[in-house]
Amino acid sequence: MKMDRREMIKSTAAASAGLALGSLSGLAAEYDRHDALGLAELIAKKQITPLELLHAVRHRVEAVNPKLNAFCQLFFDKAEAQIKQGLPNGPLSGVPFALKDLGQYLSGTITSAGSRVWKDAVADFDSTLVARYKQAGLVIFGKTASPELGLTTTTESALYGQTRNPWNLERTSGGSSGGSAAAVASRLLPAAHSSDGGGSIRIPASCCGLFGLKPTRGRVPLGPTQFEGWNGFSCHHVVTVSVRDSAALLDATAGAELGSPFFSPSPSRPFLSETRLAPGQLRMALVTETPGGTPLDPACRSAAVETAKLCECRGHRVEEQKLPVDNALMREAFLNVINVSIARTLEDAAKTLGRAVAEKDVEPVTWAMSQQGRRVDVIAYSRAIATTHQIGLAMARFQQSYDLILSPTLAKPPVPLGVLRLSPENMQVFTKEITEFGPYTALYNVTGQPSMSVPLAWTPDGLPVGVMFSARFGDEATLFRLAAQLERAKPWAARRPAI
Repeated sequence: MKMDRREMIKSTAAASAGLALGSLSGLAAEYDRHDALGLAELIAKKQITPLELLHAVRHRVEAVNPKLNAFCQLFFDKAEAQIKQGLPNGPLSGVPFALKDLGQYLSGTITSAGSRVWKDAVADFDSTLVARYKQAGLVIFGKTASPELGLTTTTESALYGQTRNPWNLERTSGGSSGGSAAAVASRLLPAAHSSDGGGSIRIPASCCGLFGLKPTRGRVPLGPTQFEGWNGFSCHHVVTVSVRDSAALLDATAGAELGSPFFSPSPSRPFLSETRLAPGQLRMALVTETPGGTPLDPACRSAAVETAKLCECRGHRVEEQKLPVDNALMREAFLNVINVSIARTLEDAAKTLGRAVAEKDVEPVTWAMSQQGRRVDVIAYSRAIATTHQIGLAMARFQQSYDLILSPTLAKPPVPLGVLRLSPENMQVFTKEITEFGPYTALYNVTGQPSMSVPLAWTPDGLPVGVMFSARFGDEATLFRLAAQLERAKPWAARRPAI
C-alpha cells in the first residue's frame, strides 16, 4: 500500500508519541548548540547516545517543521533501525542527517525531485554518496524539499508547497537546496545534503545565513545511475553552520568512483586540516558589477565591499576587476545544456510513469524548458559544450593573477515567496526575476571551480546576505583556510532566527 507524504509524516509523529522533551537529557535538549563534529565528540565520549540525539531531533522537527515546510519526507523508523543495526566508527558517527530530495537515492525511500512524476518512485539501492555518508556514521532520517528538478532559486513546488525562510517566513529560503538550508538555519540539524547546478548550495546558504561550499567538479561522486548532472555543472555537498563541518564532510565523501568521467586534483592534506591553517596573503579580484548589467541591491554590494575591507585588514590584497567572460554567450551555452538535459530527463521518465510525460504532469517552467531543449539542434548543443570549455580556460588564465574572486552571492536579499516559483502567472516576469536575483553563481558551475557563500552580512531588517569567494579549479583548500579565518574574525554561529 502506498503512503503519501502527509501520512508518512503523521505515522512518524505517532511513532514518537510519549517521548516528551522533558524526558531527554540536558545535552539532548540542547543539541542545537553544537555543530556536527561537536555532536560526534559527545557521542564518542558517551555523553549522549545516538538514539537520544535522534529523539531530540525528532521533537524539534515536529515542533518547527510545520512552520517551515523544510522536510518533505521523514522516516525516523529507518534511522532508528540504522542505529540499532550498529553504526560504523566514522568521523560523524551517530550525527543526524538529511538528504535533499534530488539526485541522491536511499534504499527504501522516495526521491521525487520535487515533481509529481516521481512522487512514488522508491529506490532499491543507495547512491555512492549516500553510502559514504553512512560509512561516516551519519544517521539519515529524512528528505528536504526541492523545487521540481532543482530548476529555480526558490524552494516551492506544486507537489510540496512553499518552504519558508526561518529569518522571515514570508521570504524564500533560496533554491534549490532551500529545504536543507531552512532546516540547518533553524538548527533542526547542524548540516544537510545539498546540490548546486547553478548556485543551489550557495544561494540558499546566502538566503539563510549559512556556510555553503560548492566543490570542484568531480570532487564528490554522483553515481552509480548517472555520473554527471547537466554535463558536469551540478555538484553535491552540504550546507552547514560551521566551516569545519563542511570540511569534515568533504573529507568523508570526496574521491573518485568507478566509472566517473570527472576527476578533481587530489588534496595535499585533509580539508579539515586546512581550516586550522592560516591562508597567507591572498590576491583577490573584487567583482561587484552584475554579469549582465542587471540591478544590484545596495545591501548586497555593501556586503561584498565591506568584506573586501575585512580581508584587507587581514593582509590580503584586493583589486576591483571585471571578469573576462561574455555573459550573453555563457548564458546561452548554460541554458542550452540544461534545457537539453531536462528534455532528456522527461523523455526517460516515461519508464517511471508507464507513458510519455505530458504538459499536465510538470510545472509550466519545467515544461517550457524541456520544449526549448527539444529545439536545440545537435550543432548548437556541441557548440554549447565547446563554449563552456573556453570559458573555463578564460577564467583559469584570469586566475593566474588572483587566488580568489570576491563578489556578492546574490544581487538581492531573499525575495518574497511566489516570485520565483515554477508555476508563475507570467513567464516573462519569472525570467526577469530569476535573472536579476542570482546572476553571479552559475559561472562557477560552467567552469567547475569551487565556490563558497559565507554569511558575513545582514540587512537592517534582519535578512542574511552572503558573500561569495571562488577559487581556482581544485583549490578548495584556499577557500577553507580563508573561510575559517573569516569565521573567527566575524563569527556567525550564535546568530540565529527566532523560529
